[in-house]
Order: sequence, then C-alpha cells, then structure tokens
Amino acid sequence: MTQAVVKPLYAGVLKLSRSDIKALKITDAYSLHRVVYDLFSDIRNEQQKLASTSSGILYADKGGDFKHRLILLLADRSPNPNPAYGEVNIREIPPQFLQHSRYAFTVTVNPTKRNQQTGKIMAVRTREAVHDWFIERSVKSWGFKVNPVNLQVEKLSVQTFEKDGNTITHGSASLKGELFVTDQEQFIQSFQQGIGRGRAFGFGLLQIVPLN
Repeated sequence: MTQAVVKPLYAGVLKLSRSDIKALKITDAYSLHRVVYDLFSDIRNEQQKLASTSSGILYADKGGDFKHRLILLLADRSPNPNPAYGEVNIREIPPQFLQHSRYAFTVTVNPTKRNQQTGKIMAVRTREAVHDWFIERSVKSWGFKVNPVNLQVEKLSVQTFEKDGNTITHGSASLKGELFVTDQEQFIQSFQQGIGRGRAFGFGLLQIVPLN
C-alpha cells in the first residue's frame, strides 16, 4: 500500500473537574463546543466560517464520573496547554499511526440521509437503519469498510441545545467495531476531518486502535 501524506495532527484529552464545569458554565452541547474551541487559536476568517470551511478541530465527550469529565481532542494544531480551567494533555500523532490497514474503532455520529423527493436532511433513527447506513457510507464516503459481523450500534440518543434563539436537535449514535482501509487517502481525510454531520458539536471523531 502506497503511503499517503499525513499532515501534523495533535491528539489529547481535556480533563474537567466539577468546579471547572461549573466555572465554565457547561450545561449543554453548545457550551461545551465553546469551551473546546476556545482552547485553540482561530485560524478562519468570517468568509471561511460562512462557507463551512473545516475548523481543524474535532472532539468527543466521553463523560466521566462524580469527579471528572473527559473530552477527547483531535486537531491540526496544538491547543493552549495551560487553560484557565481544566487540564490539557496533548501529543503529536506519529505519521505511521495512519498507515495500517485494519483498526478497531469507536465513533459517535450524527446519522442523516437526504430525502430524494424533498431534498431535506432526515435523521436515521433505528439501530438497524444506523447499522446499514454506516456500512454503506463507510465504503462510499470514508475510505474504509467495516466488518458487519461485529459492528455494534451501542447507543442511540438525541442532542438538543439553544443557539441564537433556535432549538438545534441532532440525532446521536455510538458505534464500535472493526474497519479495513480501502482508500488510504480518503481514510486519512476522514480521520483528520471527521465523518458525518455535526462535527462542530462533538460528532465524527474516529477513535481508532491499529490491529495486526
């Protein structure tokens, strides 16, 4: 397999205590989005933001226990290592990490389809539909295929928050399984940029472990 060029990427964890969460006023997905994005320098101008140019930032809320909450981070630049609240541990990902052909993966996605008649974006709602949607999209759009035998749709839920006076709703599905890289450049792009919709709000970060 020809090795694709991998841009510098930084992965890490934001660890928040209960007092950090209170001080940062984290109450929903939008406030968490604000906290994560504030860790990084803003490299996009207003025109790029309106055009939905990628921020270069992905994250996944892993929850936690009574004391702490953990947020996984992946970005094309390093965050502020010493924020006013919380602890950040970050490291650069070695380029060879993305050169394997098989990985175990976990991901939380916002599964959607476009209605062919109306053109509207519709949520994919049932476990069976999410299972089939993920298998289809992985080969078509993300540069890998999944093993259907051990693909698990672990959790279905809904994310809602208020933004600019509007209620925003995202369907949420957590999956885990085994993937095989079919198009390395496309796979690397999927890892770098995330998969599916809602990536600014904690969706689409592929959490992968190479398998022999």
